[in-house]
Amino acid sequence: MLKTLAIIGVVVVVAIAGILLYAATKPDSFRVQRVVLINAPSDKVFALINDLKAWPAWSPYEKKDPAMKRTYGAVTAGKGATYAWEGNNDVGHGSMEMLESGLRKILIKLDFLKPFEAHNMAEFVLEPKGDGTSVTWAIYGPSPYMSKVMGTFMNIDDMIGRDFEKGLADLKAAAEKK
Repeated sequence: MLKTLAIIGVVVVVAIAGILLYAATKPDSFRVQRVVLINAPSDKVFALINDLKAWPAWSPYEKKDPAMKRTYGAVTAGKGATYAWEGNNDVGHGSMEMLESGLRKILIKLDFLKPFEAHNMAEFVLEPKGDGTSVTWAIYGPSPYMSKVMGTFMNIDDMIGRDFEKGLADLKAAAEKK
């Protein structure tokens, strides 16, 4: 009995060590992105992304917690626009600041406080395509060791990617309204 428990203990320790070593080999940064073609001019799409008060019309995170507390800064559109939120475990707690705002690219600093602290960048790239606009929504940033460990059990691209796909579909619907 004691020998069996010792063998089980060694197997568990080796398995944990293997997971920790495997996690250490993962990249030090991550990037998740999705792209959609919207049948609307880029200035119309830009207006929906550039104005933080327009985000409830398309952002998937706005819908995950209808009771979420939102705080807008003095500036809500363009460079310098800020927004903070406090919500349930699906949306957490954090803030964002628009660092760059142009018809082709919007860059946002994201600071998540809960459920996990993280400091990332969100980027929207708008590219005119005929009468429409190709929109790329990306998030990227450092991948600390704990994120690497969690990444051995969860696929962050799938998790965030599904949200981005839903958000881009809603952005497309909002921009294509007459």
